[in-house]
Amino acid sequence: MIRRTAACAAALLVFAMPALAGMDDFQAGTVVPDFGKFVPVEGVTLPADTEFKVIFDVADGGPDDGINRGIDSAARFLNMNADAGVAPENMKIVLVLHGGAWKDLLTDEARSSANPNAQLIAELQAAGATFDLCGQTAAAHDVTKDMLLPGVNIVLSAMTARALLQQEGYTLN
Repeated sequence: MIRRTAACAAALLVFAMPALAGMDDFQAGTVVPDFGKFVPVEGVTLPADTEFKVIFDVADGGPDDGINRGIDSAARFLNMNADAGVAPENMKIVLVLHGGAWKDLLTDEARSSANPNAQLIAELQAAGATFDLCGQTAAAHDVTKDMLLPGVNIVLSAMTARALLQQEGYTLN
């Protein structure tokens, strides 16, 4: 009897669990169309006048031949929240990069190979995102402004950038 009750409870639990999304369920968004795939969550909407001011702290570099997941997360944030109803102009994003992520901001010439993140960065910038490279990281790796993709800023430090942005109402993601 106990075994049968446990089996029934297990069966009910399986049917009560929400369906898990597979890779085929991820879709492109409208704000950064070539990156930041996400799964819509049925029944979840946000007011169009919702405002976000978000810092994405990216310390890890991506693979030499692939997209940096930390940078792609910012694209996913914009795409999924726009899909949920937030007006794109109400989302302000700053990516603060330091540590190993510095190499993902380099031009093809500075990398001596194609930068797989260049298109992603350009699309995020077109959507209004700002890219700040830690000046301490840049100095440690002899990175100069001319080695960076267009529109990438060098700031005093990642720590300082985050502190200043938080004083302006940005939250750290």
